[in-house]
Amino acid sequence: MRHVLSATVQNVPGVLAHVSGMLASRGYNIDSLAVGATENPDLSRMTFVVVGDDTVLEQVRKQLAKIVTVVDVHDISSQDYVERDLMLIKVAAPAGGPRSEVRELVEIFRGRVVDVSVSELLIEISGQEHKIEAFIELMRPYGIKELVRTGRIAMVRSAARANNQEAKTSAASADMGHF
Repeated sequence: MRHVLSATVQNVPGVLAHVSGMLASRGYNIDSLAVGATENPDLSRMTFVVVGDDTVLEQVRKQLAKIVTVVDVHDISSQDYVERDLMLIKVAAPAGGPRSEVRELVEIFRGRVVDVSVSELLIEISGQEHKIEAFIELMRPYGIKELVRTGRIAMVRSAARANNQEAKTSAASADMGHF
């Protein structure tokens, strides 16, 4: 099973190396890891994707909790959350038909061409992992020159949104009772 963990950590040098080193030394494989600043300049957020059963997940959480610079860890997989991945991909796209085809696919995937040369396009795509993977497969016949991805980031949806959705569902059910 795939688990998305969100860890708030102190924004100090060496935290990433310490956390990833601890997980690697215990044999846990990190499928994806992204780290970035939060609204508090003293804290950073680490988003991990790990694959394993609930026992593996609990072990990872316990190991992370032992690290002094880790403030808290949450498994957000079971909650309503938004997840995104960012990719930059350089594709062979000579002027004419191939370039037009690639640009059309970029548009369909809601991406952006961020750089153009005589024979290549540099494209930015963001979205869920399956969207990124699908775009990569469509670009293979054109010739992928270079590719880089950020790793997944995720955030739990607002509780207010969830409560609002529940209220709409209840209201819709109540309205249906009048017919």
